[in-house]
Amino acid sequence: MIVKAPFKEGEEIPQKFTCEGDDVSPHISWDKVDGAKSYALIMEDPDAPSGLFVHWIIYNIKTNSLAENMPRKERINEIIQGENDFGNIGYGGPCPPKSHPAHRYFIRVYALDAEVTRKMSLEELREFISSHKLDSGEIMGLYKRKR
Repeated sequence: MIVKAPFKEGEEIPQKFTCEGDDVSPHISWDKVDGAKSYALIMEDPDAPSGLFVHWIIYNIKTNSLAENMPRKERINEIIQGENDFGNIGYGGPCPPKSHPAHRYFIRVYALDAEVTRKMSLEELREFISSHKLDSGEIMGLYKRKR
């Protein structure tokens, strides 16, 4: 499954989508998967000082794209968003420590053979994904703080 974002694989994430910009979620799209009842997306930074840092958890998506600037609400119609490692619901853009080299940000999309109708912790969602995954894809972008 091919995942598309406003940057290409391995390129810099535009500042607009980071803590130094508007900190809005990017438009993300992916290939439709036959038999998928829903999609889930997890965005993570494995280069964070504390280890794996979660920037976005969003699931029970019924289409094969997410609009730019998704509201930071737990529920958007059928879509459910979890808490990121900033402690907020929804998207939290790249914001690595100023002294660090560029961090890698992985956006992984999973096509699932079932819907997720209740709020889940990240661990519960990962378990659900492992039991219901039809296909997956990812895109990785880089970001280094400018200021």
